[in-house]
Amino acid sequence: MTLVRAIPAALAPQDEGKPLATGEITTSGTQTPAQLPHHRVKIKKSGQRACNEKNEKGKFCGGHLKRWFYSEDVIEQACGDAEKAWGPDAEVYRCEHCQTLYLPNPAEAKVNVAGQGMISVFGLTLPPKEK
Repeated sequence: MTLVRAIPAALAPQDEGKPLATGEITTSGTQTPAQLPHHRVKIKKSGQRACNEKNEKGKFCGGHLKRWFYSEDVIEQACGDAEKAWGPDAEVYRCEHCQTLYLPNPAEAKVNVAGQGMISVFGLTLPPKEK
């Protein structure tokens, strides 16, 4: 005998109408970033945490996107493309495998590589710090 339980609404996955990151490479017509001479530049999709760049065989890279501090990178200091284009402290993510650069999605306001997360249903959520 199989017992099936209903998921409470508070624990059910939240779908706020945001599109999830997909493997598609298409971008909207207004979001085409300026390409740098020595780097491939793309715009991160909402909720995207892995690279969606295709290799020469047509397979997705799938490398994790990590925050890249290009002003501290010795190799990038010699090149200097990113700092000339975006200044010394811009928010840029880089694929750990293919080194593709991703600019943050303008729709996402908060800086967090792992995503926005869920609000606690147990009442343990702390209020935001006062600025």
